[in-house]
Amino acid sequence: MGRAFGFISVLVVVAVGLYLYSTQLRSATAIGGGTNPTGAANIVGVKGDLLGIANAERQYFASEAKYGSLDDLTSGHYLTVSGSRPPYTYDVETTASGFQVTATRSDGGTPAKLSIDETMQVQQSN
Repeated sequence: MGRAFGFISVLVVVAVGLYLYSTQLRSATAIGGGTNPTGAANIVGVKGDLLGIANAERQYFASEAKYGSLDDLTSGHYLTVSGSRPPYTYDVETTASGFQVTATRSDGGTPAKLSIDETMQVQQSN
């Protein structure tokens, strides 16, 4: 009887450990936009798009002496990125002294917003 109780105790401890491990694994991969590798690759792609748009803004400013909208960048052939990468859409806000490019997620996942400005630092908000 003692051996059976010991074996059942070991099984319960292993089950609890596996549950905690799977919960930890899910929360660690959710940052990438989901629990699959596609979500993480999507976030990397969005960050690359933001950097590309920010570089296009710098080039546009160097030639035009002002920051341009997403349409200005595309029509001037400074940029080949489209206005979105589902589930993210891009928006550019400009002022006389700078710009901010924002990628907003439409399906409520995380991260909800990614942005970059003239400092070329990608910021993330949930």
